[in-house]
Amino acid sequence: MADKRLRVTLTRSLIGLSPRQEATVRALGLRHIRQVVSHADSPSVRGMIAAVPHVLKVTREA
Repeated sequence: MADKRLRVTLTRSLIGLSPRQEATVRALGLRHIRQVVSHADSPSVRGMIAAVPHVLKVTREA
């Protein structure tokens, strides 16, 4: 399962998010709209994504 990866894309601005939500997005490594990062599919990353689903798009890498 360690080889499973998620592509996370920031789709909306960080403006208007609570400081805690903004910190979560930044901890995922996202700074700019349409920036894409890749993360291992783990429970901690899934929890971070679940905290801010309205500003992210998540797809599975092959």
